[in-house]
Amino acid sequence: QIQLVESGGGLVQAGDSLRLSCKASSVRTFSFYNMGWFRQAVGKEREFVAVINVSDETTYNDDSVKGRFTISRDNTKNTIHLQMNSLKPEDTAVYYCAAVRGRYYTPSDPKTFDYWGQGTQVTVSS
Repeated sequence: QIQLVESGGGLVQAGDSLRLSCKASSVRTFSFYNMGWFRQAVGKEREFVAVINVSDETTYNDDSVKGRFTISRDNTKNTIHLQMNSLKPEDTAVYYCAAVRGRYYTPSDPKTFDYWGQGTQVTVSS
């Protein structure tokens, strides 16, 4: 089954940028998977950040990241990215990559995604 590994997290200051990556392995048809980024801060539930579907259509959590974060995918490298600009302390969280195949999922609902990475920590200091 598909395996996901995130990278690119770190400690940055408010206003800085980071680019997260998620590499998929053990998959022959990465282009068939809808891919998403979610995050979970300490003491909070996992939160939807952004999703890119098999047609490269994107959906964002408008309330928290729209206009600052950009999700993209490179099917030739089995990879998705999350470009995060103008980072804020409230963006501090563990960021998870997720995948689901097929049409029956809800972009904003982590329970509808089948595969998850181990997460990468993003810490934004004020």
